[in-house]
Amino acid sequence: MLLEGKNAVVYGGGGGIGGAIARGFAEEGARVFLAGRTREKLERVAADIRAAGGTADVAVVDALDEQAVDAHADAVVEAGGSLDISVNVITHGDVQGTPMIEMSMADYEQPVVTGVRTTFLTMRAAGRHMKRQGSGVVLLFGGDGEPVRNHAVGGLQVGFAALEAMRRQLAAELGPHGVRTVTLRTGGVPETIPADFAGAEALGAELAKMTMLGRTATLSDVGAVAAFAASDKARTMTAATVNVSCGALVD
Repeated sequence: MLLEGKNAVVYGGGGGIGGAIARGFAEEGARVFLAGRTREKLERVAADIRAAGGTADVAVVDALDEQAVDAHADAVVEAGGSLDISVNVITHGDVQGTPMIEMSMADYEQPVVTGVRTTFLTMRAAGRHMKRQGSGVVLLFGGDGEPVRNHAVGGLQVGFAALEAMRRQLAAELGPHGVRTVTLRTGGVPETIPADFAGAEALGAELAKMTMLGRTATLSDVGAVAAFAASDKARTMTAATVNVSCGALVD
């Protein structure tokens, strides 16, 4: 298995993307430490992993809380002996569908502030342990790119662009210590659209039309690629993005 003997922390592990990544890690043999603010959601993912024969631990952690993030990373190392993989896929609280000129400052900056703060704290906590170990992988989710032409996304892409700058800098600083950083980009995963969202089916169809393969990435796809990117099979990949968009995004 690709990740046998590895300890992986997934912040936002109770969500759609986080849960998929956690399951992908566990399927490849990692011990998964699920962190988030809602225990019930985390426990559901943990139950799935255990039912499939994997190992999962659950902790309620607010990724905006500096002391909580540092303490949790320390606890992971104490329990597992190392912190090998860290990925932050928490919700950034972005407001979409409102044109920029009609948005409040608070709504626009929300995903920027939340994304930068939580990513810095989780990267820093993991990076400190990984530097001492001489190995480790930090994964991000999102990426930056062209503006979204047919939908207002508020400050979401501004936040993603900031995270890419952070990821590149961390790669430069920790690369000499054997630590890699990689971003996953999908172009949209219809399975994450809330069931009660008006026009969910139409949006999913529109996302598929934007791809070159005529289909979008599934949650299972995201989990599988994340597991590969975190494994030693991808040991030459750092300061890089991995395109999981079925051709919706062109590199």
